[in-house]
Amino acid sequence: MKQNVDVQVVLATPADMEDFFDDASEAAEQFNFIVHVLYDRADEDISASSMDRLFQYCWETWHRYPDLTDIDEDELIDWVDHTLATWDDAGNQDNL
Repeated sequence: MKQNVDVQVVLATPADMEDFFDDASEAAEQFNFIVHVLYDRADEDISASSMDRLFQYCWETWHRYPDLTDIDEDELIDWVDHTLATWDDAGNQDNL
C-alpha cells in the first residue's frame, strides 16, 4: 500500500543535483514535481516495494538528465502516466 511509503525521503535537495545542473534548485524542484505526481497517480493498492522501485527508476531516469530544467510540467506528467501505464508490461517491476 502506497500510504506506507514516505515520499519525503525520496525528494531531492539542491545538494543532490549540484554536480549535474547549473541551477540545482530548479532541478531539484523539477525532480520533486515528478516524484509527487508519480506518488499521487500510482494506484492506492500498489505495494510499498513497487512504489520504491518506481521511485528508484525515476531517480535513475532524471537525476542526471541534462534538460530536466527545460521540460514543462505537462511533459513530465505525460512521462509519469506512460511509466505507470507500461510499468508491469515492460517487466520493470523486477529489474530494480
